[in-house]
Amino acid sequence: MIGSEQEAKAFVAALPEADPVAMERFERLITLLVEENQQQNLVSAASLDSVWQRHIADSAQLLTHVPRETWSTRPSEQEASVWLDLGTGAGFPGLAVACLLPEVPVVMVESRARRVEWLNHAAEVLGLHQAKVIGQRLELVPDFPAAVISARAFAPLEKLLRISARFSTRATQWLLPKGRSARQELQELRGWNHMFHVEQSLTDADAGIIVGTLTGAVAKKGRQS
Repeated sequence: MIGSEQEAKAFVAALPEADPVAMERFERLITLLVEENQQQNLVSAASLDSVWQRHIADSAQLLTHVPRETWSTRPSEQEASVWLDLGTGAGFPGLAVACLLPEVPVVMVESRARRVEWLNHAAEVLGLHQAKVIGQRLELVPDFPAAVISARAFAPLEKLLRISARFSTRATQWLLPKGRSARQELQELRGWNHMFHVEQSLTDADAGIIVGTLTGAVAKKGRQS
């Protein structure tokens, strides 16, 4: 379990994707976050005292649940290799993932205009050219297949699947940090064929991450949709 800022930074630095350039991006991201947080409430002010643990490592740990062969830099396969982050907010995990996977298309969906402006600015400053921000409500975003779907504190599990399953294929990996509610939300989920389970968060002893794949909704007559 990661219990300090030093441990959190060391965890991120040890990831295969965390080269010196990525670590420099994270330092710059933290500076941008602290500056912007004075203008709008991106994250709680208290969490900035443990930003590596609460936001950077908390996001970066999601990569440990995705096989590295998921990603391809070949243009013909980039569409299917998209990492889709729903309700990105301050950019976690979306911007953090993009810092570690700068060649992977990361699509962040965020409906609040000021946060969209911040996300675009941060991506530009950090040189994350493959990161894209869609400034719309999720319900208005056109369908496309994603290799990974992440969502951090975006919506209850049942609602989340109902509004975002259209982006999922049978191979899509779902990574859903859910805090203390992870096991309960998964136990209460009905109407979906899935291979979800809960992984322990490395940054919070009380938090869980729902991980797995989704087959589809259960049709009324017992057939999969």
